[in-house]
Amino acid sequence: MLNFCSLFSSSDGNCLLAQSEDTNLLIDAGVSGKKIEEALESIHIPIEKIDAILVTHEHIDHIRSLGTISKKYHIPVYANEKTWNAMPEQKKKIAEENQKLFCIENEFEIGNFKVFPFSIPHDAADPCGFNLCCNGKKLSIATDLGHIPPHIFHLLESSSFIMLESNYDKEVLRCCSYPYSLKKRIDGPNGHLSNTVAGQTVSKLIHSGLEGAMLGHLSKESNFPDLAYKTVLEELNAHHYSEKIIHLNVADRLKPSKLIHIA
Repeated sequence: MLNFCSLFSSSDGNCLLAQSEDTNLLIDAGVSGKKIEEALESIHIPIEKIDAILVTHEHIDHIRSLGTISKKYHIPVYANEKTWNAMPEQKKKIAEENQKLFCIENEFEIGNFKVFPFSIPHDAADPCGFNLCCNGKKLSIATDLGHIPPHIFHLLESSSFIMLESNYDKEVLRCCSYPYSLKKRIDGPNGHLSNTVAGQTVSKLIHSGLEGAMLGHLSKESNFPDLAYKTVLEELNAHHYSEKIIHLNVADRLKPSKLIHIA
């Protein structure tokens, strides 16, 4: 069994769930602890059943309640050294025995998950994505990245399912109310992925066995769920794929997705 749920996914807050037969992992904790508890309850998982929290990077929309949840429920937190150093206020809330350190591109295990963290291009201390492998299936998390260089694409190959950023539409971003400097950051090589690049990436991954994808981290100012979905479908068609070849979903910014069964 391998399940996935996007509890929250936006610039306001991010928290994802990966679940196997006996292990429940959160990826990030970027909304309030109460909201995370309620979201987990809605899919019938008590927060006490969470075995660990993986941290992608230290931006507040990914760690807002990290220390509070870890302290309250004695949950181990896994992050790399530079990320730990970049979030001292959260770190001091977390018991020393629950401060777990990993190194980028060094695989480790939590329960029956094999976790492989990989570097991503984003404007944070040492941001990462994750390959989560269980029962012969691979779930990949790749959000908050400005572009996808060949080595990252290679790491995403052979994924059964991917949570992929689809943050903005270029034209909507150009016309939105963001200041010019923020627009440049978002559209830069260490910013975020556009709908078009997300669609191109999904299309190219199909040949390696991709069965499902969820588009995440959509901007509320420079994107729309229907537009992200439509753009990715257009890229699939441009690569001569029917929409029926893959299960495609868009993560809601403010509430949990359905629990997706990957294996």
